Amino acid sequence: MTQILHDANDDAKEEPLPARTRWAVLGVVLAADVLDLLDSTITNIAAPTIAADLGGGTALVQWLGASYALALGVLLVLGGRLGDRHGRRRLFLAGLGGFTAASLVCGLAWNPQTLVVARLFQGAFGALVIPQGFGILGATWPREQIRKAYSCFGPVMGLSAVGGPVLAGFLVDADLAGLGWRPMFLINLVLGGAALLVAARLLPRDTGDRAVTVDGPGSALLGGAMLGLLGGLIQGSAHGWTAVPALLAAAGLVLFALFCHRQRTAENPLIRPSLLRNRGFTSGLALGTVFFAAVAGLLYVVSLFLQQGLGRSPSGAALGLMPLSAGIVIASIACYRLIGRLGRRLVLGGLLITLAGTAYLLTLVALRGTDTGAWSLVPPLLVIGLGMGTCFGSVYDVTLGDITDAEAGSAGGSLGAAQQLAGAVGAAAVTTVYFHTAGGETHAMTVSLTVVAAVTLLCCSLVGLLPRRAREEHH
Repeated sequence: MTQILHDANDDAKEEPLPARTRWAVLGVVLAADVLDLLDSTITNIAAPTIAADLGGGTALVQWLGASYALALGVLLVLGGRLGDRHGRRRLFLAGLGGFTAASLVCGLAWNPQTLVVARLFQGAFGALVIPQGFGILGATWPREQIRKAYSCFGPVMGLSAVGGPVLAGFLVDADLAGLGWRPMFLINLVLGGAALLVAARLLPRDTGDRAVTVDGPGSALLGGAMLGLLGGLIQGSAHGWTAVPALLAAAGLVLFALFCHRQRTAENPLIRPSLLRNRGFTSGLALGTVFFAAVAGLLYVVSLFLQQGLGRSPSGAALGLMPLSAGIVIASIACYRLIGRLGRRLVLGGLLITLAGTAYLLTLVALRGTDTGAWSLVPPLLVIGLGMGTCFGSVYDVTLGDITDAEAGSAGGSLGAAQQLAGAVGAAAVTTVYFHTAGGETHAMTVSLTVVAAVTLLCCSLVGLLPRRAREEHH
């Protein structure tokens, strides 16, 4: 993130645009980020309804979220490099146009395969859009005011995190024009189309730097590896571990080994080799990846339990998740003032709070099962949200504590990509546990929560390896 801010401020040396135009550009960048956040979360709520309509069973439920996060995570760093090479405006417009078109295909999907492929394209085009935002703002806002623009991201993203699942739930239940779940994708035609028109009119032109190198083979190897591993996991859990899922998983492992070799030998790898020799960074990367995988799976199975176990409608499930979302927002904002003083102790605190909330929810479900009342879920979900928000606001800031300025850009991109890939793997893995635990919804939920609690406890053991404090300039 530090390097992104440096690059953005360097771009801002040109004459700034009028204030009204600058705010409009900020609105476009925020709109693109909101679209990304909404589409990364809406299937948590709508997946059971979509699977019931299109078929595809549990495999479709797992692929809906994993496919988007997979494509976004694999291509996020590559998208940033392409923007540096070919111009941020060009990549932003191409990505936003492609994202909107992919949303149309999602809304019109006629079978599970079409929808999953369209979700992959949504994530891929999102990876072209998201990395360009800070550079575009740096080219349009003067140095002394750029922090004002950055300060808008936290509140807007927080409201989107809370409002996205609620919007999805109500759109599904409203059944507009008899379209069921489809309007939650088709609404992107209005939002994305409007943002695209404004962006084409206002975004500054830039030529990019053809000297910037792009590690296409590295991205291809990582994409193939993750697709093989996820494909094997999901297909094996849905249809049994026959030869096909076993071969997919094996191919994924081979490709991942080739990706690791590529990172050690490529002239300009996606991840700087020096970062992998930094104990604090690698420990934080491992901790963050495992934790984000666990909580991504947790969010998915809580939504499934609310609908399949407690019989709630999609909008009812979305409202049921609001305490968790509110906890994330509250803790993320609070951590802004605490991270500099507490450092890795704040990370440990967040993990322990998450663990306590998960244990609380586990006890509640074990005792009451499918008779668990709506209000009784509010306290444990709020506690889990507070723990997750504390970690979201601190893990990666602390992970960057020992890196150099030259490593900051690669480190920030690697961490962002890892978070997305962790979400894809975690959602697939924990839902696999949920769907394939015999004994009904209550037992499936208790086993899933036990797995999440065990993983969170494992993460606590890694905190001592992190840098003691966050990187001051990054924070």
